[in-house]
Amino acid sequence: MDIIKMISKELQLQEKYVSRTISLLDEGNTVPFIARYRKEMTGSMDEEKLRDLLERLNYLRNLEKRRGEIIHALEEQEKITPELSKAILQAATLTALEDIYRPYKPKRRTRAMIAREKGLEDLAMLLFNQETMDPHADAAKFINEELGVLTQEEAFQGAMDIIAEIIADQSEYRHVVKDLMIKSGLITTKGEGEDHNYLDYLDYAEPVGKIPSHRILAINRGEREKILNVKLVVNDETAFQMIAQKIIKKISHPTVEYITNAIEDGYKRLLFPSLEREIRNELTENASKKAINIFSRNLKQLLLQPPVKNKIVLGFDPAYRTGCKLAAVDQWGKLVYTGLIFPTPPQSDIKGAAKVLLGLVAEFHINAIAIGNGTGSRESEKFVSDVIKENELAVEYTIVSEAGASVYSASKIAKEEFPDLDVSYRGAISIARRIQDPLAELVKIDPKAIGVGQYQHDVNQKGLSTAVNGVVEDCVNSVGVDLNTASFSLLSYIAGINSRVAKNIVAMREEKGQFYKRQELLKVSGLGAKAFEQCAGFLRIRDGDEPLDNTAVHPESYGVAKKVSHLNKQELLERANHKQEIIKMSEDFQVGELTLRDIMLELAKPGRDPRDELPKPIFRTDVLELKDLSEGMVLMGTVRNIVDFGAFVDIGVHQDGLVHISQMADHYIKHPLDVVNIGDVVKVKIISIDSKRERVGLSMKNI
Repeated sequence: MDIIKMISKELQLQEKYVSRTISLLDEGNTVPFIARYRKEMTGSMDEEKLRDLLERLNYLRNLEKRRGEIIHALEEQEKITPELSKAILQAATLTALEDIYRPYKPKRRTRAMIAREKGLEDLAMLLFNQETMDPHADAAKFINEELGVLTQEEAFQGAMDIIAEIIADQSEYRHVVKDLMIKSGLITTKGEGEDHNYLDYLDYAEPVGKIPSHRILAINRGEREKILNVKLVVNDETAFQMIAQKIIKKISHPTVEYITNAIEDGYKRLLFPSLEREIRNELTENASKKAINIFSRNLKQLLLQPPVKNKIVLGFDPAYRTGCKLAAVDQWGKLVYTGLIFPTPPQSDIKGAAKVLLGLVAEFHINAIAIGNGTGSRESEKFVSDVIKENELAVEYTIVSEAGASVYSASKIAKEEFPDLDVSYRGAISIARRIQDPLAELVKIDPKAIGVGQYQHDVNQKGLSTAVNGVVEDCVNSVGVDLNTASFSLLSYIAGINSRVAKNIVAMREEKGQFYKRQELLKVSGLGAKAFEQCAGFLRIRDGDEPLDNTAVHPESYGVAKKVSHLNKQELLERANHKQEIIKMSEDFQVGELTLRDIMLELAKPGRDPRDELPKPIFRTDVLELKDLSEGMVLMGTVRNIVDFGAFVDIGVHQDGLVHISQMADHYIKHPLDVVNIGDVVKVKIISIDSKRERVGLSMKNI
């Protein structure tokens, strides 16, 4: 198998770029580094394409490894034949490879295995191939007391057990039945109970080939929780006939009765249960991949939400009995105050809480309040809104998802950041910092706890972790981090830096003071030349000895950068976007055209934050409640989460409204992500209000 040719064809990439990229990966280069600083070698592949290539490369290499293992195993069994070897070499997937190997794979002791030990395989082949005209006479020849075959009936039963296993194991029979199950089978669910999460599935059926991924994951969860009984249903008679047509050559032959009984037994006892598991596993795997992809895209959008700069923020973590926790942070995210107020039931000390809030606004010049969306959020929002209005404060507030705040509060990272602070206040700090710099704060939390996507706890966790780590790494490196202020959590996602080295960077910073040059990184314990090459371009130093250290220009390109640094911003932009000019300059400077263009664009906008171009969060001064809404009302809202069937939009009430996929556009769309991203500010119209279930239906059409 030519892996380079296969990847090139599948991903529609030129072979030379695939070959060079594989070499770069094998040399230990990271995806962010390759994407940013090796564009000439990859043909400008972005991080997503590089990760697709890496995933496919790993799969194909594992396929080749497994192919070799199977050939070796068959050679040891002395079962390898030219035909079998050819089939193995042509298998394009691991599933196809395992199907070929299935009849030869060592099994636990089966009925067919026992029958073979009794010497009944030849009888089974006489029946299976319809080579005997007198089955009873031939069966009598296999009666053998020493081997435990005492009667013709026992001989026939053993022979049929062998045929049943052949039917269950041979790929030609498996393929035809599997195809039938996929094309005409139904996934059915039965259940009892009043759990509203599963009401739609208590008596439900949907074609195997059409069931969407989010329903597969929901059904699987219901089955795990023992609420649903799930089955794959197909026309058994059709399946029997399809197998029989492949095996029975002469309908009136005396062996037909035995073959038919073996087909029925092999199908019901072995083949169908095996294929049901296989198909459901494949459905789950595909659903898992799709859910991971959606989660990854949502997470990327969430992490890259624009920071709210130069605001002194009060984090407000709502609660009832235990009170609302407050944490004020200055414009750089430094904690300046923690406190506790009780504006919510049962205490409802509105007057006392208002006094504290007014005092904090005056003392710390707070101009933004971030309110967590958890328990007590509605009452807290009303309290904050009333205080702002009644006192005419120059303060705005926004509702912040507090998903993962409690996870962060009890984490090792939080303990290291705030060792002397009560765990209950750490969540309020996280809520405040989430609007100041979402990326820097959210990387401290297990991404699965951040609350975007769907069914992230039901998918393949290893696959999810790999995808999520890739997304976080890409986001952190695309933005870059300040070497002198970044937490070790943030630093550990920089290309080439692991958690241990990140801690060493922080330790050196605390011991010797700030870094003045990127080159000083080479003095950090555990950070060698290769790690420096990978990480240097993504680490920024403000007000250092070398101005280029505050840009995305890599140190290896400083010489070229200095040759064009005399150009002003307008000249840099004009020349960078003039193809003939770039070609000439790249030849003069002996540097790649893509690399030179990146250098010039970076010098034109040094320290540019790609997040600044995205829509800012909506700040409010007034509060809406469900009773304030009416059908037909048009509002502005923020997309909070995206799932297969639509998007949840924060419109300023306690509950996010749902824009179903059918209400997103006037034309057909495949997925909500084709229309919206997390963090988008959208105009929506209310089309339904279910006060009892506290659900709001929204539309983006015809507004």
